[in-house]
Amino acid sequence: MAADLTLYTNPMSRGRIARWMLEEVGAPYETVVLDYGTTMKNDAYRAINPMMKVPAIVHQGMVVTEVAAICAYLADAFPQAGLAPAPAERADYYRWLFFGAGPLEAAITNRSMGVEPDARQQQMAGYGTLELTAGTLESMLKDRDYIAGNRFSAADVYVGSSLMWYTGFGLLPKSAPFMAYIARIADRPAHRRASEIDDALMPAKADAG
Repeated sequence: MAADLTLYTNPMSRGRIARWMLEEVGAPYETVVLDYGTTMKNDAYRAINPMMKVPAIVHQGMVVTEVAAICAYLADAFPQAGLAPAPAERADYYRWLFFGAGPLEAAITNRSMGVEPDARQQQMAGYGTLELTAGTLESMLKDRDYIAGNRFSAADVYVGSSLMWYTGFGLLPKSAPFMAYIARIADRPAHRRASEIDDALMPAKADAG
């Protein structure tokens, strides 16, 4: 019988974020580790995600891709984990979760590829400039402990993971607000468990594609 909840991932991918979220949720799940260039592109996985990207989850036959969507979905699917604010208190939760998935990731990706929008292009780009985007997020984190206020949520899994990666690779400055926020969330038991699981898979999955 197929597992009720399955994670398709590679330890050298954004799948690490999805695993952290799954460990926070605490529900049992099966892991399918895919290789870049081989199993990630075969017909079986393409039927799950035609983009041939990881991660993806399948929960009770339903497919969810895109890491921010996976985090939000799991928070709703497993409300007992307390990873989503009450519906009336979700303004900041949604705002910053999708800020991380939209303007922040786009700005980082473009800078990494050497794309620097001119003044006219900045009007077209949802993020304007990387400096504006990073400064906006930094200002928000000066005044609160977590993305949605004073309680950890699924938005912290996504945005926090992004900040860990971006500051770790020198794509964002290691500013005091960023590093204080990262320190608050990095030592969570679920994050440690998820990191240990994926780190243990790294030697067998050295193909970065």
